[in-house]
Amino acid sequence: MTETSFDRKMLEALVCPMTQATLTYDAEKQELVSKSANVAFPIRNGIPVMLMDEARELD
Repeated sequence: MTETSFDRKMLEALVCPMTQATLTYDAEKQELVSKSANVAFPIRNGIPVMLMDEARELD
């Protein structure tokens, strides 16, 4: 798996750790977005980093 690839099947199993809401995948930014929590979680080397300390607040 390359840095720019992400297993979309994994997206079905992941939820926001804050709100338990579903996430959307932003391929351009390599992030999983939680619209309910207004944050984005980075994907590094194909692995989602689902830690609130690593999340970026959305504008």
